[in-house]
Amino acid sequence: MQGQSLKRVGSFHKRCHPVAISPLTAQRSILYQTQNTEMATQSKRRSMCPACSKPTRLCLCTRLKVPKLHNSIAVTILQHSLEKKHPLNSTRIASIALQNLSVIPVSDVNSQARFLIRRLFNSNLERSSSCEACDQHVVGFAVDKYGTVLSFQDVWMMENGSPPRCGFDRLLASREAVDDLGKGFVVKKLQTKPLRGGIGLEGMLRDQDEEEENEEFEIRVGAGSVLLFPSERAVRVEDLRGVEVRNLVVLDGTWSKAKRMYKENPWLKLLPHVKLDVLDGMSSLYGEVRHQPKEGYFSTIESIVYALKALGEKDDEDSKGGLDDLLDVFVSMVADQRRCKDERLRQANQTNFL
Repeated sequence: MQGQSLKRVGSFHKRCHPVAISPLTAQRSILYQTQNTEMATQSKRRSMCPACSKPTRLCLCTRLKVPKLHNSIAVTILQHSLEKKHPLNSTRIASIALQNLSVIPVSDVNSQARFLIRRLFNSNLERSSSCEACDQHVVGFAVDKYGTVLSFQDVWMMENGSPPRCGFDRLLASREAVDDLGKGFVVKKLQTKPLRGGIGLEGMLRDQDEEEENEEFEIRVGAGSVLLFPSERAVRVEDLRGVEVRNLVVLDGTWSKAKRMYKENPWLKLLPHVKLDVLDGMSSLYGEVRHQPKEGYFSTIESIVYALKALGEKDDEDSKGGLDDLLDVFVSMVADQRRCKDERLRQANQTNFL
């Protein structure tokens, strides 16, 4: 039996003829195998840094000269929900570099959103935790996906017997309301979304117009908060009067996303608006890797650094690079992205050539 088996195997090999492979096919096969091997190796090695959310080999944390800067002026970043995972999102640098920082995810209003505002302090400047009245909402309004205010109500209107307001413009005309909210407030956003169809009979019988309301965020906006946004009412930092800035609010997203966030969150109008004093010819460090709408528009981290400097933020005595260190890290991150872009183009050209 063993001899017969060996004989059959031998006869099988005799019938097999080598297949002719062209040099071009062989070259493509080698390239394909090499790319698969590289991709498999990258997938195994592509561990992510939990702090800066970059691949470990491109980690930004080790590039900082000091672990954290103790910024005396707090920074609150309202980050568009689609911006977080962008490879060039610079908020990640602020997150690992600034100690006094809050990052709040903000999504677009797809149907309708409701906002509720309550005081942080009462009229006697007592903290809200010891003031029952501060737990009550003093402003409530709803907006649609275009940022149009659908309904609006506030306690100052009701107390004075004034006619219903059209929105924030009339509220801002009330000195009492502005002074009261200037002491600090808490804003809550409730996002309204249509209910998804359930499973089985329940889903079939559910009204298609039925909606549910979920809390998206609740933000504490302390006294001395200002918004960095180039609106028509924005003033240069140097021209800001009567405000001791303690908190800088920044919108993080592309210019179109930032404008939409501003429009869909009209409570931001309650804050003084500031803008950067841009020098002629001053451009973003983004360079050619990410398009800026026009000269004088900067990344989030650049805007934060320039604004904090203009507001008088001083570097720590223990810090080696201070705020400028953040810009150095940003430049290196942009360089990483440029190298990755060049590598992809080079690989694509090689593939097309073959």
